[in-house]
Amino acid sequence: MHDRLLPRLGAALLVASLAGPCLALDARIEGIEGDPAENLEVYLADLDASAYGRERLEAEVRRLSLEALRVYGYYEPRLRLRFDDPESPTEVTLVVEPGEPVRIESLDFRLAGEAAEDPPFGEAIAAYPQAEGDILRHAPFDALRSRLAGLALERGYFDWRFTERRLEVRPWAHSARLSLALDSGPRHRFGDIRFRGHHIETDRLEALAPFEEGEPYLARRIATFNQRLGQTEWFASVSVRPRLDDDMRRLALPASPRGFLSALDARGDATSPAAPRLTVEALTAAASVQASPMPRVPIEVTVTPADRHQFELGLGFATDVGPRARFAWHQPWVNRFGHGLEHDLYVSDPEQRLSGRYEMPLENPLRDSYRLQYGLRHKDNEDTRTLEATTEIGRRWTFDNGWEQLVYLRGTFEDFTQAAESNQVVLLYPGVRWSRTRSRQPTFPTWGDRQRFTLQYSSELWGSSAEFVRFDGDTQWIRMLGDANRFIGRVGLGTIVTDDFADVPPSLRFFTGGDNSVRGYAYESLSPRDENGELIGGEQRLVASVEAQRRLTGKWWLAGFVDVGDAFTDWWPQDLNTGAGLGIRWISPVGPIRFDVAHPFDHEDAFRLHFAIGPEF
Repeated sequence: MHDRLLPRLGAALLVASLAGPCLALDARIEGIEGDPAENLEVYLADLDASAYGRERLEAEVRRLSLEALRVYGYYEPRLRLRFDDPESPTEVTLVVEPGEPVRIESLDFRLAGEAAEDPPFGEAIAAYPQAEGDILRHAPFDALRSRLAGLALERGYFDWRFTERRLEVRPWAHSARLSLALDSGPRHRFGDIRFRGHHIETDRLEALAPFEEGEPYLARRIATFNQRLGQTEWFASVSVRPRLDDDMRRLALPASPRGFLSALDARGDATSPAAPRLTVEALTAAASVQASPMPRVPIEVTVTPADRHQFELGLGFATDVGPRARFAWHQPWVNRFGHGLEHDLYVSDPEQRLSGRYEMPLENPLRDSYRLQYGLRHKDNEDTRTLEATTEIGRRWTFDNGWEQLVYLRGTFEDFTQAAESNQVVLLYPGVRWSRTRSRQPTFPTWGDRQRFTLQYSSELWGSSAEFVRFDGDTQWIRMLGDANRFIGRVGLGTIVTDDFADVPPSLRFFTGGDNSVRGYAYESLSPRDENGELIGGEQRLVASVEAQRRLTGKWWLAGFVDVGDAFTDWWPQDLNTGAGLGIRWISPVGPIRFDVAHPFDHEDAFRLHFAIGPEF
């Protein structure tokens, strides 16, 4: 076999090496401008002059030119051709006398069936861009035909057909008649949902459907259903599609095998009938003299379970914490009710923490759930040393406007040393958090905003070591001006109302400074200090930032920013700390890489570098 294959390969390579290059014929258009001229250039762009003889090439240019001009209503043009080289032409000059164009004499667009009362069909016809007397263009007619056909499939008219589809051109009269008639038939309704391959209870999956059985069919709801099932993370693959080959077409049972008595019949009189027996459904259908006025289409959902155990390892670096590592163990489902479990280990020089969450979805898995959380954290940064253990139970709601609400009850034990003070506290406090994140292009948002507000209350009435009300809130915006200017704004506020500040642990006090706070200052280095100059944390927090970015080239951006903020005891601070600087942004495949040089205004000669990876939110 190899002896035969090698000569054939050699011959093929020889032929390829002897073949000449394919050179497209350049075209210069004279006598006509605008869209018809551009269309002529497109039609002639791929014409290989070397593949034709002189006469054949001229005929091909004329044929293509006539086709290109007809779609713009010019059916009787006069063409004059000039080639730069009669023997080996590389360019043709085409002089066009377009002549009198064909104009629309009549437009006749009609709808029949339920689509006649369905507004999008009428709107598509009303939006037709040409009127009687206009120069004929083929593209709008083809677009309308495609639009009506697309609407029929999108909106469940699966028995649709064009009863008339005619573009009648009379070049000798320079007129055209356009006729298009669509008979949609009845609109299908959503039928029952049938799941295949699922490992989660069907009532949990059906709750994600954006439609009810019997509602008019709409294709985008199928896409929404598919997306929602994917967002649960329960499945490795999801396929949602309508079934037009309904199982009700199978109205007969297969022939039954012979029984014992039939096998003993030597004369053969007791043979089973060869024809299949009719089912009850078949008899019912035969008795019906009228088809259902609202046909239904079942929805078939085919899924494959996601891996039950998923692991993630991440390494990174930030100026605030130095090298950091993260290991996550995620179980998107642990039982048939779709409960999920995850554990997260984070390690950096100033902080180490282990946390976990057990999620129990409710009636709508994407919107409502209970959460059980735990956390262990050790932190040693600046003048803060703390060991913290927390447990939490919460109820989550997600609303139609995108806001998420979490109401929770948290228990915390914290053994800490803050500056010269050491303490052990036990806190039990309820809280509520509202948050929303919206963005376009999440890797490097060109538009977006994020809000997060938390309110917490602790009281000695139920055994907490401290009584306080704590509020913390942040909001951030990203907007673009044109394609090369990007702006980011950020404001953060926080306050603690208490008479027991010494019993409020460091995890609830306020500190500012760092990559995502006030650049130019070290991580959490801004707060009130005691008589020894050590940080004690603040009862209030205020930070604000404005950043302008300008695209340099490709994925490189230049940034300029001003940050202000502080953590303090008495509202309002005398002097806010201010930092300003310049930075570079590079949009990498894993998100933007940010490098900033910031100057703190209260240190005349000081500069600080800030480095981080990942989007702003």
